[in-house]
Amino acid sequence: MPIKVIAFDADDTLWVNEPFFREAEEKFTSLLEDFMPQHGIMKELYRTEIENLTLYGYGIKGFMLSMIETALRITDHKMPITLVDKIIRIGHEMLEKPVELLPGVEEVLKALNGDYRMVLATKGDLVDQERKLQKSGLEQYFHHIEIMSEKRVGDYQKLIRHLDVQPNEFLMLGNSLKSDILPVLELGGHGIHIPFHITWLHEQIKHEVEHERFYKVENIAEAAELIQKIG
Repeated sequence: MPIKVIAFDADDTLWVNEPFFREAEEKFTSLLEDFMPQHGIMKELYRTEIENLTLYGYGIKGFMLSMIETALRITDHKMPITLVDKIIRIGHEMLEKPVELLPGVEEVLKALNGDYRMVLATKGDLVDQERKLQKSGLEQYFHHIEIMSEKRVGDYQKLIRHLDVQPNEFLMLGNSLKSDILPVLELGGHGIHIPFHITWLHEQIKHEVEHERFYKVENIAEAAELIQKIG
């Protein structure tokens, strides 16, 4: 069957996201370097983030709370209140970052619009993702917006059912193999992977992906050319 729906991930597929977290992590570790070496602080922060995912989900607000919790643990609950204020400020700075579109994104959305139903399928904090979408100026190109708490097989099943298409009529495009590609392939859909130069540890996989409906390109412009061939 021909492809009817193209779903786009947002963070690090349409706009820059992960570098802001790396920048925040560097600021955070510098605040606590008197208590622990930076690599140790990073390990503690990552452990806290993963433990808190079921409570806070993905996004900057959960990240901010995880930084505070990690700092309390590292300092044995003896850190000054001014340190909490500095950590909150790191989070505020992240939330106030401008939305930086990746090269070619709007041109591709314009080119594909009208030929397919276009969907934004991203995960994260609802308020923050809505803010970034509004700032991006890209909302006009999407038939449907789906902000998900997780991107597992069941989550994509619900989305595809809502869109009233078959899995093999659905194509997902994103930078994360774990969240954007593998669940869609398992359902019978198509997946185009556009690697980003930074990937959060939680989103990394160690095995190569080989699948008849899996494609890998260098940038979103190449993805658009590929879609026209397979669609």
